[in-house]
Amino acid sequence: MRQGRWLVARGSDALTIAVLGLLDDCPLHGYELRKRIDLVIGPLRRRISFGSLYPALRSMEERRWITQSSPTTATPPLAGKRSRVVYQLTDTGREQLRSLLASSGPATWEDEQFDVHFAFFGSTDASTRIRILEGRRTRVVERLERVGAARASARADSWSAELHRHTTESLERELLWLDELVERERSGRGPASSPSPSPLSQRTADAAGQVSTTSTTSEPSGQLSSEPSS
Repeated sequence: MRQGRWLVARGSDALTIAVLGLLDDCPLHGYELRKRIDLVIGPLRRRISFGSLYPALRSMEERRWITQSSPTTATPPLAGKRSRVVYQLTDTGREQLRSLLASSGPATWEDEQFDVHFAFFGSTDASTRIRILEGRRTRVVERLERVGAARASARADSWSAELHRHTTESLERELLWLDELVERERSGRGPASSPSPSPLSQRTADAAGQVSTTSTTSEPSGQLSSEPSS
């Protein structure tokens, strides 16, 4: 099975949700789509390559979740480049996105899927958000327990102790953040308008700043040439 088919076949895969969710906002050509996916997934976990993205896009096309169209004034071609294929969401794809975002099972509590589900919480109902947040809290508590148990048998040196301290503090901060979000969701207030940076939001902000700083320079020719011509 091709990588793209495997990604889509998983149904709730983070890449699938990111693609459909971003195309629900507006049509995008492949290069811009990859950049935006990196802001949702890449800085937090991994960078999406064209070798991963385009097979997944082809598989989504075969399932009629997305379709190709010619560029419009809203999605102009890149400067100095010929017009590129623009991808847009179909009605079937929009239904699939709603189905994926409605999922709140254990897979959505894990790192990458939690991050991408959280990124699209604005399109998710409150009860689903609460189930995912509470499930994530369960995972964080389990990790804290494992870290505590591992500390007793860890190497007795200052660097090992420092790593355990950092891991414990990071998990405790995330736990407090999750508790606050659940409490606000249950009270119907939603997230704070100007919340303190959470582990997730701080990493996202830092990564976005790095992308913004480097976006004024030209993309290396080797990277541009890796995008298949359409």
